[in-house]
Amino acid sequence: MIFGYSTNAFVKFSLDESLEKIAALGFRGVEIMGDRPHLYPPDFEAVDLARIKEILEKNDLIVTNLNSFTLFAVGDTYLPSWIEPEKERRDIRIQHTLDCLKVAKELECSNISIPPGGPLNNMSRKDAMALFHQGLEQVIPLAEELDVNILVEPEPDLLMENTKEFKLFIKDVRSKIVGLNFDIGHFFCAGENPSEAFEELFEYVGHVHLEDIAKSRVHHHLITGHGAIQFVEIFKAMAALKYQGHISLELYPYTDTPESAGRESLIYIRPVFKESGLEIM
Repeated sequence: MIFGYSTNAFVKFSLDESLEKIAALGFRGVEIMGDRPHLYPPDFEAVDLARIKEILEKNDLIVTNLNSFTLFAVGDTYLPSWIEPEKERRDIRIQHTLDCLKVAKELECSNISIPPGGPLNNMSRKDAMALFHQGLEQVIPLAEELDVNILVEPEPDLLMENTKEFKLFIKDVRSKIVGLNFDIGHFFCAGENPSEAFEELFEYVGHVHLEDIAKSRVHHHLITGHGAIQFVEIFKAMAALKYQGHISLELYPYTDTPESAGRESLIYIRPVFKESGLEIM
């Protein structure tokens, strides 16, 4: 099991610089932002991906996840989404996902994470879910061919926020290539106990996002140890279930201080991993 750090905290640096800095902090893994200013697929040709692979190999870094959530290159954090009324907008999201699947395969990464639909914006849940499933049906064949998992990431204020909504969604998905990116903080924000949610959703979990959240449960990512999440409890649940996937630290609010934020989180969380019985590299 590899502990990585997401490059989305390093948006003031190039991807090349971000990889070097994350390795220098002592992380063995890296979650790569599949968007500008990092790895937006249309910006990268074969020679560019070869360079990234060389940097990863030189620094002994494993790609824990390709974060395909945002689309700043052509939109914003959520848009274009899977559930917009305009087909051309949904097609942008679908094509982005197809491109990210190919990049993940090239980087020997076994999963990409995607948003859970998008903001409803007055659309009914039934109609939104139908559009989301239609979109997934267009990317699942390539994911199965490449053997790269598509991991849906529930998030506050989007189509899927919690355990119940994810389970209602996944029961209608016929492919095992679709799973869950379990963001510990997001489930805490949704009012859940993350350890209980992890146990209930374990069979679908392909990757874990890690950050702390304040006692208020407001969705704002914090350095581990700065919030109210009981990490020992959730990590013990993961260890008991023999979770074998990777974990990535996601601290995108700390773009001015990504190195110190990552360093402090690493110092705090390593002993917690050990106390919980998780074997982390």
